[in-house]
Amino acid sequence: MWNEKFEQTLVLIKPDALKNSLTGYVLSQLSEFHSGLRFAGAKIVYVGRMLAEEHYAEHKGKVFYPSLLEYIMGILHYAEEPWKRRTIALMYQGPGAVQKIRDICGPTNPHVARENKPGCIRSLGTLVPLKDDGGNVVGERMDNLIHASASDSDAEREIKLWFKPTDIPPFMRPYPTEVSQEHYCFKDNRLFTDHEPGSISLLAPGDIAWKSDMDILRSLQKGGSSRESTLETVAAKYLINVSEEA
Repeated sequence: MWNEKFEQTLVLIKPDALKNSLTGYVLSQLSEFHSGLRFAGAKIVYVGRMLAEEHYAEHKGKVFYPSLLEYIMGILHYAEEPWKRRTIALMYQGPGAVQKIRDICGPTNPHVARENKPGCIRSLGTLVPLKDDGGNVVGERMDNLIHASASDSDAEREIKLWFKPTDIPPFMRPYPTEVSQEHYCFKDNRLFTDHEPGSISLLAPGDIAWKSDMDILRSLQKGGSSRESTLETVAAKYLINVSEEA
């Protein structure tokens, strides 16, 4: 039975960690022995632009936003090798999960991490200067190897973005689910309840979805809309690892 005292958190092992063969090191630091938490979900994800934009929606409009998207999508580290572009998404569960994982990761800024918490995961990261078309430095991007949810509410939003309920064992699903009774298809950023030529199925009758996703789809079906209830919020997840050609 689900223990409500448990927390859950999302971890992303980013492309720079994969590029530098640090995956094993990161996983060892996050092991159940070190963290006291248990794995509840894991998947290897080709990060498309829609998923990247939804994950980093809070940073839209900032000077480093375009570079941040290309970073998590793997474009910056695998510019000529698109078949290597991937991120590892993990879900951890247990008492104090959010803070425990963030303590293991260390400060967001790699330079601060090396100074204040040497040996933490992010102490192995780096800062990359961002320049405008004239070559002037206008900001910086933190290549810090790993993402970890900052709060319980962030964890819920992020886990629901990166994981479908069926990616997680039944007794470890922390949020309410619902069985879809209808077809929901996606094409040209529009929602359809009948198959349209060229559309992609998000959900079919009998599929298990997060209840919040079903609420969003029903609201959009009726013409409703809000920042928290966009079609992209749902589609980004259900289209993970769907080929771009589709």
